[in-house]
Amino acid sequence: MTDHEVAAVPPSYAPNEEIVVSDDKTAFDDVKDVSPTADGQEPNDQEKASLRHVAENLPLSAWLVAVVELCERFTYYGMSGLFQNYVQRPLDGSQGRGALGMAHQGATGLTTFFQFWCYVTPIIGAIVADQYLGKYKTIVYFCIVYLVGLLILVCTSIPAALEHGAGLGGFIVAILIIGLGTGGIKSNVAPLIADQYKRKKMAMSTTKKGERVIIDPALTIQRIYMIFYGCINVGSLSLLATPYMELYIGFWSGYLLCLCMFAMGTLVLCLGRKYYVVRPPQGSIITDAFKALGMMIMNRNMDAPKPSWQLEHNGNSSVVPWDDHFIDELKRALVACRVFAFYPIYWVVYGQFSSNFVSQAGQMAGHGVPNDLMQNFDPISIIVFIPLLETCVYPLMRRLRIPFRPITRISLGFVVASLAMMYAAIVQHLIYADSTITDGVAAQSNVHIAIQTPAYVFIGVSEIFASVSGLEYAYTKAPPSMKSFVQSMYLLTNAFGSALAEALTPAAFDPAILWMFVGLACASFAAGIIFWLVFHHLNAQEDDMNALDADDWMPEAPRDEERRASTKQ
Repeated sequence: MTDHEVAAVPPSYAPNEEIVVSDDKTAFDDVKDVSPTADGQEPNDQEKASLRHVAENLPLSAWLVAVVELCERFTYYGMSGLFQNYVQRPLDGSQGRGALGMAHQGATGLTTFFQFWCYVTPIIGAIVADQYLGKYKTIVYFCIVYLVGLLILVCTSIPAALEHGAGLGGFIVAILIIGLGTGGIKSNVAPLIADQYKRKKMAMSTTKKGERVIIDPALTIQRIYMIFYGCINVGSLSLLATPYMELYIGFWSGYLLCLCMFAMGTLVLCLGRKYYVVRPPQGSIITDAFKALGMMIMNRNMDAPKPSWQLEHNGNSSVVPWDDHFIDELKRALVACRVFAFYPIYWVVYGQFSSNFVSQAGQMAGHGVPNDLMQNFDPISIIVFIPLLETCVYPLMRRLRIPFRPITRISLGFVVASLAMMYAAIVQHLIYADSTITDGVAAQSNVHIAIQTPAYVFIGVSEIFASVSGLEYAYTKAPPSMKSFVQSMYLLTNAFGSALAEALTPAAFDPAILWMFVGLACASFAAGIIFWLVFHHLNAQEDDMNALDADDWMPEAPRDEERRASTKQ
């Protein structure tokens, strides 16, 4: 670790920090009446139960990270939203503008593989960040990889390249490189934005109206990820522009716009370097975690890797390079990974709206609206509902002492997603009622494309509950030294969801696709109910699990030898 990196870590991460509230005046309703400084006193159990909990404001560095993510998501959605038409339709324009002519199933297969690849590669980025380079440097290097992939995509999508047969090969190479780049970014940018927030413990404060409140770091992390997700969806509104560029100019123009936007985001990332809070890598921490997991499995005991357990059973605690607290953190991370096990079902549902639902729109009366433009109602609904929830609904629930913990929010997200799929099935039924099916393809119907809107609104609302809470849970339950890795485990569930969606590709034809939508609606609803029954007890343990991080931040990464020496002592 360089001296510059050490200097970038603020001293306020020290365990005995003086607790200070941000004096930023751009707070939401929850904190706009909180006085500029907290009194530094930790609340007792009675105060935690009786006083209102509030969130803090975001530091400038967090907003900079959010801008970088906005540019990356602008790029990702702006280009990938065109993939279905790019791959499905032929270059001759007989079915509208296209390029590769691989038909519906071929397009769904390739776009689903791209989604799968983008959510496998975060594991690579996580290991590189947590063990070798740190989050910031890893993001910068993978941005360069991303830019190379985008450049290949632009060059091989120009008309001359397509006419000479470079389209398919260039597309495959591009999505492989882009998937590697976005994976390295995704596993690190979400924990990096939360790292910008310094407080680890609850603190007492007094509002300007004289009300005693508790500043709750967990609520601030929730707010950070709500804003982070809002920026993601502002970025995804690139689909308002790129489908028209595809239609009137060509696919290459939409891809070029995405390349330019991502280059701007990379520039912001580099120029804002001095503002970021940078946590250094922790050496062999990932290797140690896997070693500890192996000891748990071999001994069939979750506490087996603890030095205290080793001392009691083996008479020697120096055989492991960690302390008991590290194992407690690892056990908490495993809780999060068990929670994530249900997510692949959710991601199968979510993925339908960038593949099969785009093809469904192609069977409807567009009246001049490109069939891949309707996807924008997903981010638009998120942009509308996030401020509504954050400024009105959530503060009101906290004032009324109505708990709305992550497990409950995730369960609700699954249920709302099932409503989206059920609505998609209804739309598909209306299409069939208004058209005929010839050789497994539904003829163009007179059903207006706008009727798809409620399905996108449902999926958008479900994301606020399920996806945002998943990001939050992955950060708050991960050990400080494994934030990126646990985030990658959460993202990996999306890859599993894409793999399941790939298995469903043979059903992506008329009229079987209607029943696929119905089956996914039932599966998502059942998963939401079972999820709550299995994990709702974790809501009561939320504060205790989050408190594990309160005192374990050190401004410098301990060398492996130092950790071993401290354990022996």
